[in-house]
Amino acid sequence: MAPETASPERAVPPEVVSLLVANHREFLAFVERRVGNRAIAEEILQDAFVKSLERGDAIRDSVIGWFYRVLRNAVIDHQRRQTTANRRLDDFASELESHGAADDELGRVACACVVRLSETLKPEYADALRRIEVEGVGVKDYANANGISASNAGVRIFRAREALRKQVARSCGTCAEHGCLDCSCDASESGHAP
Repeated sequence: MAPETASPERAVPPEVVSLLVANHREFLAFVERRVGNRAIAEEILQDAFVKSLERGDAIRDSVIGWFYRVLRNAVIDHQRRQTTANRRLDDFASELESHGAADDELGRVACACVVRLSETLKPEYADALRRIEVEGVGVKDYANANGISASNAGVRIFRAREALRKQVARSCGTCAEHGCLDCSCDASESGHAP
C-alpha cells in the first residue's frame, strides 16, 4: 500500500485559515512576550502557520485553543534550541578563557606586522584581539566590560582571529604559513603591507 499523501479532502478548511489570519496580532503578541524579540516571534509564528496548514486535519477542538498550543510548543522548541546554542557558546568562551591567556614569550616574538594588521580589522575585532590576546583580559571580563554576553565575546574573538589570519596570509604570504614566530620583517624594509 502506498504512503498517504496530502489530498484535497485533508486540506485545511478556508474558515480555519481565515480564523487564524484574523488572530495574527494576538498570536504574535503571545509569542513575542515569551521570546522578547519581535523578529524571532514573527519567524516562530510564520513557521507555526505553515506547519498548521500542513496538518490542519489534526484540529479536534477550538481552532484558536489548538493554535495557541501549537505556538506554545514552538516557543518551547525555540527556547530549547537557544539554550543548547548558548551552552555551546558558553563552553567555547570558557575554553577560550582557559587557553586564551596571553603568553609572555609569544608576545615578545610576535611579528610587528601582525600587530599593525590587527588594526586594519573592524574596530570591535581589533579591540577584542588587543584586550584578550595581547593584554590577557579574560573573555568573561571582556564581555562584561563591553556589555555583551560571554558567548558573544567568544564568537567575536573567534571571528577576529579568523579575520586576522586572512589579513596575515594576504600580507605576509609564505611567512604566515610558518607562524611568523621567527619573522624579522620590518614593514619599512620588507615591503609588507602595514
